[in-house]
Order: sequence, then C-alpha cells, then structure tokens
Amino acid sequence: MRIKIINPNTNEQMTRTIDAAAKQYRRQDTQITTVSLNSGPPVIDSSYDEALAAAGILQEVKVGLHEKFDGFIIACFSDPALQASKEISTAPVVGIGEASMLLACTIAYKFAIISMPKSAVSSMRALVASYGLESRCASVRMIDLSVGKLETELPKIKRLFLCEGREAIAEGAETILLGCAGLSGLDKEFEKELRIPVIDGVVAAVKLLESLHDYGINTSKILTYRTPQRF
Repeated sequence: MRIKIINPNTNEQMTRTIDAAAKQYRRQDTQITTVSLNSGPPVIDSSYDEALAAAGILQEVKVGLHEKFDGFIIACFSDPALQASKEISTAPVVGIGEASMLLACTIAYKFAIISMPKSAVSSMRALVASYGLESRCASVRMIDLSVGKLETELPKIKRLFLCEGREAIAEGAETILLGCAGLSGLDKEFEKELRIPVIDGVVAAVKLLESLHDYGINTSKILTYRTPQRF
C-alpha cells in the first residue's frame, strides 16, 4: 500500500525524523511518502498553530487523493484537522494521537501522555476526552519547553521525559505515549529506561493503516464523516 504522512508544520528536520520512524516499522510492501507543509507554523505549540496548519493539511490530503494514496497520517499528536480530513478523504485518515491512544488501550488499562509545551495541557486533556478515553488516561504530563527546542535541547528533553515518565508510572500508567511527533524514534530508548511499553504514534498510525488496508475497510461515510456538500 501507499501511505502519505503529513507533518503539519514547515520543519524539515522533524519531517525526516517522522519519515525514519515510519520506515523502520513499515512492511516491505508499504511505500511511505512524508511531506511537510509549504507554508504554516514552524512547529505546533498551540491552538493558534493548529489553526494556521489546517488549510495546508487539507490541501495535502486533496493532493494525495489525486496521487492515489491508500491512506493518510497526520503526524502531530494533537490531531489537527483530523475530523475535516476524514470528511473529505475517500481513503482512511489516521492521527498519531488517535492511533496511540487506541493502540494503548489494547495493551494496558491506563496510559499516560507525555508531551510539550506545558501550555498545551488543557488542549491535550480535551483531545483525550474527545475520544472518550478519560477513564483510561492515568495522566497527561507536559515538558515546559517549546517543540522547537527538540533540535537544540534534545538531551535535556530526554532527561525531563524520563522524569515525567517515572511520575506517570507512580500515578498508575501502564504504558507511555510519545505526545509529539518530534519525539519519534525514541520509543525503545525510553522503554528500556522506564520498563513499560512506550508507544510512538507515527508507528502506531502506520500499523493501523496497514491493518485497515489488509481488512479492506474504510472510513464510514454514512453520517459523521459524510463528504461535505461544498467539497
């Protein structure tokens, strides 16, 4: 199958990080194309950034439909424009936040999300609630640094992530979710330290799309994700 991964910002380094994580775990017959937006926010740190990115995400989905991709991944844990993308797409669209949480519920009763920056904690909790998974979420923990600091302060962010991970385990978390696409590829490193499963949302989304493709099922269009009349 052919999967298009959309990094909903203009950060090329993050796009390469996402692409590498996806390709590490794809099946041999799965083709991955990872793109970033031509214009928009350099990283997504806020609801404002999500709004700026929305039009670009939808445009990449539209282009991808003409290019005959079999599925799409929105590679930001807050799942920006995911619902609208599901409406306009004739192929499955998966968000990495959505995929992470659904996969977590199959291997553990309680999960924790560790993300950044701290100002996004309320919107992250709202995302969990929107998927009806509040009772399965042990905690949402945030590192108080911009996503943009991943390129310059990664060692510090790793240390802070592990500290938050240990606190999350103390609060009952049985699995940890990487709450930012920029953390992709660090799952096994953190898992070794924390000794519980750590889920990379990019990988979770790839495996979910492969499963949907193999099963031959698509997004239901009967009601919620019915194609908009003006599309």
